[in-house]
Amino acid sequence: MDMITKQLTHPRSIVVVGGSNDIQKPGGKVLKNLLDGGFEGELYVMNPKENEVQGVKSFPDPKALPNVDLAIIAIAAKYTPDTVEFLAQNKNTRAFIVLSAGFSEESHEGKLLEERLVESVNKVNGSLIGPNCVGVLTPQYHGVFTQPIPKLDPNGCDFISGSGATACFIMEAGIPKGLTFNNVYSVGNSAQMGVEEVLQYMDENFDPDKDPKVKLLYLEKIDKPDLLLKHASSLIRKGCRIAAIKAGASEAGSRAASSHTGALAGSDAAADALFRKAGIVRCYGREDLISVASVFMHPGLRGKNIAIITHAGGPAVMLTDKLSAGGLNVPAIRGKAAEELKLKLFPGSAVGNPIDFLATGTAEQLGTIIDYVNNDFDEIDAMVVIFGTPGLFDVYDVYDLLDEKMKHSKKPIFPVLPSVLTAEKEVKAFVQKGRVYFPDEVILGEALARVHNTPSPISEKVDLPAVDEKRIRTIVEKAEDGYLGAEEVASMLDAAGIARAREFTTSNKAEIVKLAAKVGFPLVMKVVGPLHKSDVGGVTLNIRDNGKLLSEMDRMMQIEGAKGVLIQPMLNGTELFAGVKKEDKFGHLILFGLGGIFIEVLKDVRTTLAPLGKEEALTELKKLKSYKIIQGVRGKEGVNEELFAGVLMRLSALVRVAPEIAEMDLNPLLGTKQQVIAVDARIRVVH
Repeated sequence: MDMITKQLTHPRSIVVVGGSNDIQKPGGKVLKNLLDGGFEGELYVMNPKENEVQGVKSFPDPKALPNVDLAIIAIAAKYTPDTVEFLAQNKNTRAFIVLSAGFSEESHEGKLLEERLVESVNKVNGSLIGPNCVGVLTPQYHGVFTQPIPKLDPNGCDFISGSGATACFIMEAGIPKGLTFNNVYSVGNSAQMGVEEVLQYMDENFDPDKDPKVKLLYLEKIDKPDLLLKHASSLIRKGCRIAAIKAGASEAGSRAASSHTGALAGSDAAADALFRKAGIVRCYGREDLISVASVFMHPGLRGKNIAIITHAGGPAVMLTDKLSAGGLNVPAIRGKAAEELKLKLFPGSAVGNPIDFLATGTAEQLGTIIDYVNNDFDEIDAMVVIFGTPGLFDVYDVYDLLDEKMKHSKKPIFPVLPSVLTAEKEVKAFVQKGRVYFPDEVILGEALARVHNTPSPISEKVDLPAVDEKRIRTIVEKAEDGYLGAEEVASMLDAAGIARAREFTTSNKAEIVKLAAKVGFPLVMKVVGPLHKSDVGGVTLNIRDNGKLLSEMDRMMQIEGAKGVLIQPMLNGTELFAGVKKEDKFGHLILFGLGGIFIEVLKDVRTTLAPLGKEEALTELKKLKSYKIIQGVRGKEGVNEELFAGVLMRLSALVRVAPEIAEMDLNPLLGTKQQVIAVDARIRVVH
């Protein structure tokens, strides 16, 4: 069933339950907003004490109320379930927006009330937004009890928020900068549907000719990662752009975990991986979201070369720093056309990029510069114009010219207008023309970099290598919960096609000499039993003869918890790391990077979401800070990237067949140009 009904999006009639004459109460304010917004359908109120509220007919007796599409409810939580049930069963109501608080966010009793709401609405295949939300604001009706109410614009942003107050604050900050909105959904407790379902509706009903192409999300939790990934990436493939804040990043670090992978990956790393896979631009605060949304409101950036046009040196320097740090360029502009341009500006102007036309620069000069950047400087992909005023004279002509040039420019123009007080009237006039501006060049620089560095959505079809499914299932089904034994781990790696070092385990001194002959010296010995081997002196490298072999075995068997020793060849190569972690709701994360100090100290790890295909694996590999080492540096041989990516894809194929794998570490993997081999592996299974 489609959770979002026509009665929610395009109601022909609305009743405000708890509507009042006091517009400082939610029930009064939402009614006033509906009236001010010019709702064109039938409007009613349910209020036991009134026959008319704010000029709208009120029904003291609910039985007398006509059938009604949408109920907006602003009464105490304890009365809400009965009211919803009555309307759903008797008045053909199929959409409910519950503004009231006092539900699952407050207490166990509240949770039970909330469950009753959902049950009543689901019984009639209806829609429920909330409870504990500020409402829904659409071009059809203004069903919110809050301000601000922006001018709704079909080319504005669709905004879905898990928090009502945050939605209001984001609109407060965005509207003065020219950011416009179209549909705003505040989902509150998301009892029946959350951000994901509203996005699903927008995707499944997307009309490329009419619907806004910019979607903004504020999420406090991600309940349905699969749904979010599917519909966000689908909308982006249809030409939309999506930016999102996922709040609540810090809890991940506080959970204890028994493996490297477990300690490195939390739900925030999972959210990050999900956003990258979907092509969502991740933001970390309100201003951040607004500036990315404002970038989206301009034509898309096609390359990474930016011209900065300014009449103030400082902001241009700060912007150049920020763009460079974010992987964008402010390339030098030289040549005949640059010399020509310089002659048209006041003496002392600079055209090398930043193009600085001095505090005395005029609107006409700005126009000339923009024309040159558009027509003569082919290497430039976009321009930022920084123009404020010291307040000596009006700058209407500059902003009028900027608006005109933006209408016809072949390249995007991002306006930074810092004089929000001194040129307040001029800036407002610019916004009234339908323009969006940036008050701060550094925040713009960060937003441009964030948008530029967000990859396109990953292809829906991911090809994974074949693995021995039957053998993997046999091992998993026989295993008990906990870490697998050394033989099972070896068998699992073989079944998944992951190359491993040849190794033998024994607790018998007579046997170890024979086994060492099979492995060949030099070799490595590790204690079997204790979890963190190196912490207890349970690893010895470079054993070259039987004497050392036997004395090390004697020593290791004295370690507490020792069950035996494992021997394997002493291999060379770059230490790599790969691991798997099952994250609640998200499925499996696949993490990787360089091993050793790079994990322990620098935490230089990429986190991806299974299934991980070849293209994504190779792209993510290049984002490691230590990527130069993988390429090979200072005469040291690098690592075969295709083989490393192959191991990651095999981990992905393994967890698809064995979802019971909760954590897995390949640490270290040793990589050379010829091979990538697992030297040590741990796998924890939970049925």
